[in-house]
Amino acid sequence: MSLWIPITIAAATFQTLRFMLQKHLSTSQLTAAGATFARFAYSAPIILMLTAIWLGVSGQALPPMSGRFWVFALVGGLAQILATVCVVMLFKQRNFAVGITFKKTEVIQTVFVGLILLGEGVSWGGFGAILIGLAAVLLLSKTPGSETSWWRGLMAPATGLGLASGVLFGVSAVSYRGASLELGDIEPALRAAITLAAVATSQMIGMAAWLYWRDRGELAAVWTARKVAVWVGLMSMGGSFCWFYAFTLQNAAYVKALGQIELILSLLASILVFRETVTRREVAGMGLLGLSIVALIVLV
Repeated sequence: MSLWIPITIAAATFQTLRFMLQKHLSTSQLTAAGATFARFAYSAPIILMLTAIWLGVSGQALPPMSGRFWVFALVGGLAQILATVCVVMLFKQRNFAVGITFKKTEVIQTVFVGLILLGEGVSWGGFGAILIGLAAVLLLSKTPGSETSWWRGLMAPATGLGLASGVLFGVSAVSYRGASLELGDIEPALRAAITLAAVATSQMIGMAAWLYWRDRGELAAVWTARKVAVWVGLMSMGGSFCWFYAFTLQNAAYVKALGQIELILSLLASILVFRETVTRREVAGMGLLGLSIVALIVLV
C-alpha cells in the first residue's frame, strides 16, 4: 500500500475529530470566526516549535524558500480561509443544502485546478473513481425530508457560494502541494512540516489582525476557551500535517478524493457518538463512496 493512503485516512480522521470539537466551541463559546482562529492560534506555535526541533536534532538547515514557495503558501492559506468564509455564509442561506452540495464538488474541481496550476492530470481510471465518489456525495447531500432537489436551486445565491468554496478549497490543496514541491529534494515529511509551519503562521497572523480590527473581544474569548480550544489546535495540527504530507506524496485530486472517507467517519460518529439514526439513502451513499475509495486505491 502506498504511504499516501494511510496518511490521508489519518488526516480525515483528525479532521472529523476537529470538526466535532469546533462544533462544540462555535455553538457554546465562540463565533464561527473565533472557532476558526482557535484552530490556528493553538496549532501554529506548536508546529513552529516542533519543526525547529526537527531541524535542530537532524542537523539540517532550513531549505531555501523561494518566491514561488511563498506565493503558493500564501495563496493556499488565503484560499482556505476564504473557502471557510463561504461555507460559514452558507449557513445564512435559505438554500443551505443546495450550496453544501455544490461545495462537495471540490474534488472534481481540484482535478482541473491541479491541471491548470501544476500541469498535473489524473488517469482515466482515477477520474472514473472520482466520478463515482461525486455521485455518492450528491446522494449523501440530499437533506432528509426535503422536497426540493438540489438541481432546482441552481440559480440560488447558495449555489455560487458552494461552487466558490469548492474552487477555493481546490486552489488551497493544489497550492500546498506546489509549495511543498518548491522546497527541493528533502524528505517529504520535512517538506510538509516546513510548508505547514509557513502556512499556519501566516493564517494565524492574518486572522489575529482581522479579529483585532473587527472583533477584539473574540480574541479574549479564544483564550478563555483554551481548555477545549487547545484540543482543536492539536487535532488541527495532526490533520493538517497529514494532509500536507499526503499532498507532498501524491496528486492533490487523488488525496482529496480519498479524503472523502471523512463523510463515512462523520456518519459513523453521528450513529455511535450522537446516537442518531441512519437512512437507507445514507447507507447507499456510504456504500457507493466506499466503492469509489476502493477503486481509487486499486487504480492509482
